[in-house]
Amino acid sequence: MSRIERAPSPPTRPYAWGRATALLHQVDRGRWVDLFVVLALAGIVFGIVGMSREWTGTLRPTVEIDLSPWALPKYTLYSLSRGLIAFVLSLLFTLGYGYWAAKDRTAGRVLIPLLDVLQSIPVLGFMPGLVLALVAVFPHSNIGLELAAIAMIFTGQVWNMTFSFYHSLRSVPADLAEAATTFRFSRWERLRRVELPFSMIGLIWNSMMSMAGGWFFLMISEAFVLGDKDFRLPGLGSFMTVAVAQGNVGAMVWAILAMVVMIVALDQLLWRPVVVWAQKFRVDDSGQTEAMHSWFLDLLVRSHLIAWVRSRQRPHARRRIAPPRPPRTGSHGAYLSKVVFATLMLGLCLVTWKLLHLLAPITARQWINVFGEGFVTLGRVLLATVLGTMWTVPVGLAIGLNPKLSRILQPVVQVVASFPAPMLFPALIAAMHFSGIPLGWGSIVLMLVGTQWYILFNVIAGTTAIPADLREVASMFRMRRWERVRSLYLPSVFPYLVTGWITAAGGAWNASIVAEHVSFHGATTTTVGLGAVVSEAASNAQFAVLAASLIVMATMVVAFNRLIWRRLHGLAERRYALTR
Repeated sequence: MSRIERAPSPPTRPYAWGRATALLHQVDRGRWVDLFVVLALAGIVFGIVGMSREWTGTLRPTVEIDLSPWALPKYTLYSLSRGLIAFVLSLLFTLGYGYWAAKDRTAGRVLIPLLDVLQSIPVLGFMPGLVLALVAVFPHSNIGLELAAIAMIFTGQVWNMTFSFYHSLRSVPADLAEAATTFRFSRWERLRRVELPFSMIGLIWNSMMSMAGGWFFLMISEAFVLGDKDFRLPGLGSFMTVAVAQGNVGAMVWAILAMVVMIVALDQLLWRPVVVWAQKFRVDDSGQTEAMHSWFLDLLVRSHLIAWVRSRQRPHARRRIAPPRPPRTGSHGAYLSKVVFATLMLGLCLVTWKLLHLLAPITARQWINVFGEGFVTLGRVLLATVLGTMWTVPVGLAIGLNPKLSRILQPVVQVVASFPAPMLFPALIAAMHFSGIPLGWGSIVLMLVGTQWYILFNVIAGTTAIPADLREVASMFRMRRWERVRSLYLPSVFPYLVTGWITAAGGAWNASIVAEHVSFHGATTTTVGLGAVVSEAASNAQFAVLAASLIVMATMVVAFNRLIWRRLHGLAERRYALTR
């Protein structure tokens, strides 16, 4: 009997069909990502156009802030744009100023103390003069006010970034520096291939903290009023200020929610991808036990549009690669550095001459009183730094050593750290009034709320930079947890911790102007301290007292940095730098 046999199906058909289906799904995902990228670019263009209209708008005597929730998206966009512009300026300043101070020893002896002075000057110390000057330059538009607000946010961002980059340049491993010398890298090649990659982890974590520091004075920079002149700008800060002044609890809640949404979006769309990307700059031969991930970065990798742009850039990048060149003598650069340095010193001399005329009415008794107030504030600053260190070191070690914990807690820490502390002051002051805590002690808590994050972010950055091979050695020798903390973790983190202490102390000095002089339910409460003196002098337009207070504050900050922080940083470079 004949038998009809069916030809068997090709064995590759199911595999080929599944592969084709997976490819189609991948193409579809890539197209959706491309659509997202195009919409994001369109949104950026729309935001730039909206900001340009606000900048070029007519300067109004009084700005009416709409407390409707429907106005919050626009106000959030304005505040975010100011913060991002200030961050770009801070990054450019960090790269230039930090590199100059690290590479030129003569200039560094002046630039680093000057950085201490600039970090210690409170916002209210120079904000009135800056706002009035910029408004006079741009009398018919909002450009002057916008530049002043960006400058205020800039002063809250730039200092810890600059300190971090400067200390990283001073701590480049000797083997990397020798390799750059062997290959005869130019200064630009050394910076791009060695110094920037080595400093990237610390710079990114301090950039995250910088954004948080910039938001600290958001309410002041966007809602500045000097006497009968209203210099408010539409934004989240002015929205919250008006809501607090009117006692509108609903508007305050909406402002807090808008701030949280903005910070979470910024963390997921910017900081988390950058942190994951920066892990390739770790100074070790072995990887982490668990790789860090970012859903947004993984999404961008699937974009055909971004891949096409990168492919178009690669041939040009290859053509620009040149063989190593002998190092240049740098005579032109040294001459330019001397000219800039001389110009800077001339400007300092002119400022000093103006201050001497302004300080002429200040008596000896007033100077003694101001110094006494300064020592009181110094005690609060140190106590706030100690209290912040007690909890940020163990928490920072836990986050930095555990990638899973970092993935979960980084957005939470970013939200809490980036949230403007003055927005929480009404609730904290109400709690202190209810508990009977005087402002003299309560001001320490107010300082701590805004400055403890500098220490935490630096501890996390230092922990994530610990070489994985050292951690494996500790496991191989079965070191106990306390032995690892004492012998490996704390020594590795100590250089970063010193940077965190310096910036946290500077932030606490700056925060003293809003912590020692607070308003609650229409009543103003002050306590003994230099921050209260600065706030009262700025409110009453007592410019001589204001200048004297700022000089005393800067003098005490620089003296403490020279006597304490500088020695601790030298100790960190000599004994606790794992890369030496």
